[in-house]
Amino acid sequence: MTDSIMSKAATMEIPINSNGDTGTLPEDDSLEQAAKLQWSLDEKVGSSRGTRDLQQVMVSGPNLNETSIVSGGYGGTAEGIIPTSSIKGPAVRYNAEFNKRIPVTGLGSNMHHSSSSSSMTADEATRGVAVEKLETMKKWGLNTYKCTKQMISERFGRGSRTVDLELEAQIEVLRDTKRKYENVLRLARALTNHFYNMVQTQHALGDTFADLSQKSPELRDEFGYNAETQKLLCKNGETLLGAINFFVSSINTLVNKTMEDTLMTIKMYENARLEFDAYRSDLEELSLGPRDAVAMARIDAAQQQYQVQKDKYERLRSDVIIKLKFLEENKVKVMHKQLLLFHNAISAYFAGNQQQLEQTLKQFNIKLRPPGADKPSWLEEQ
Repeated sequence: MTDSIMSKAATMEIPINSNGDTGTLPEDDSLEQAAKLQWSLDEKVGSSRGTRDLQQVMVSGPNLNETSIVSGGYGGTAEGIIPTSSIKGPAVRYNAEFNKRIPVTGLGSNMHHSSSSSSMTADEATRGVAVEKLETMKKWGLNTYKCTKQMISERFGRGSRTVDLELEAQIEVLRDTKRKYENVLRLARALTNHFYNMVQTQHALGDTFADLSQKSPELRDEFGYNAETQKLLCKNGETLLGAINFFVSSINTLVNKTMEDTLMTIKMYENARLEFDAYRSDLEELSLGPRDAVAMARIDAAQQQYQVQKDKYERLRSDVIIKLKFLEENKVKVMHKQLLLFHNAISAYFAGNQQQLEQTLKQFNIKLRPPGADKPSWLEEQ
């Protein structure tokens, strides 16, 4: 009878809820009797052996993932059995000694958390850069729109502009002076090229005369005189070329560096003047509108922007005035020296005064390059 009861108890399914605990079953006398009989058998075997068996069952018992949850009691259908592996939840392990479930946390969760934090930080940084670029583009677009509107209004005579008559006149004089000096520079370079070709022709002619004086005994003296003359003219021509090249280099520095730097500052000043007038017109339009709370806030913002543009305009205006003053002084000093050099060198050359020509170069500290110095050495050509 005991075996039949035990077999009946063994074939029964014990319901397990989602927490892994046994659920309550309807009262059954056979189950109660089986439990009592099992208890008496365990008492006979001994408490020590029972404890060891219980620990083995708790440690090496069936895996909860392989058990089933029965929706009904004894005698339920197979459709009510749900695999516990489908239940999602944190991983746990059992402590056989205390019969408790302890959550298992591993290195993977920490790595996932750190990678998530780093990715969030990178996303925030990227988002911050994008927002900053967007704000910069927004400001640039608004400023461009206002300046374009102001420029069109000035061209069609609908808008007003800030005018400094004295400064505008000085700027116009500088631009006209630069155009004239560029013409002088162009002509001086043309003279240098032509004179260089003439010197090269004289050098070739002198070599030809010298060769003919050796091969024509009856005209040796005549060819010799002409060869010496052409060599002397070639030497003086090279000295004059040194003076003209120095003149061209100085004029080029004055026109394309000093004047150009001042004109760049003038261009920045004109752009600042356009922006200043654009924000001034915007402030005037807002001042003529309604005076509610929203309008007053816009007026205050426009007033601040107007003040910023005004400070920028006045600062660049002061820079232009200072640069124009120094440019005029530098131009007079440089041109006085260069025009004196050009005059003395040309006069001495065409007068045939070799000593005066050489003295002119010493006076202005001009050193001539030896013949063939313009050509790179064989090491530089490698």
